[in-house]
Amino acid sequence: MFSHSDIWLAIDYLAERHGYSTSGLARKAGLDPTAFNKSKRISPEGKPRWPSTESLAKILGITGSTMSEFTIIIQGLNNEIGARQRGPSIPVIGYAQAGDDGFFDDAGYPVGAGWDEVTLPNFHPHEQPTYALEISGDSMLPLYREGDIIVVSPASDLRRGDRVVLKTIGGEVMAKELIRSTNTRIELKSLNPEHPNRVFLPRDVAWIARIIWVSQ
Repeated sequence: MFSHSDIWLAIDYLAERHGYSTSGLARKAGLDPTAFNKSKRISPEGKPRWPSTESLAKILGITGSTMSEFTIIIQGLNNEIGARQRGPSIPVIGYAQAGDDGFFDDAGYPVGAGWDEVTLPNFHPHEQPTYALEISGDSMLPLYREGDIIVVSPASDLRRGDRVVLKTIGGEVMAKELIRSTNTRIELKSLNPEHPNRVFLPRDVAWIARIIWVSQ
């Protein structure tokens, strides 16, 4: 029996091996370019979404692969996968989902059943509790583009100049640069110059966590 994460990891690998992004592979196969986005792998209700047999058949046809080869990839018997240095699996959700209720506790740690998992090559958390967000939209250009994965550590100390993710009590989520944090105010600089800087009272902030790694 293959798990939800096994299937999606194999699709990611198949795309990479043939020189595509996951969206590029979907487009080449005549599918919606967002069909394989990580943010689409969990439904709004928090249930796993599985790729259809039709979409699998189309990407296997485009890459010239067979179902048997796809199964070998899933099982980890393929030598190319075995040779890759893979980091630990960590929880991941889409950036847009992060503002919804039920995904974080009061300290900004992942909770609930709506999280998927992602394995990041060459990332080693050094025992820090971490999770990942998949970027959507353009509010964090030019540093972070749509589809980038950022790794966040709620346990890391914050310093001026750190890039952080902040969630407000009202459910707004943003990634910005920390200008200063005091007992009376938290000042943030926008990564995209087209978006304004922000200032918050501590009582209006649900949590703030440091971005420690980005996969681009």
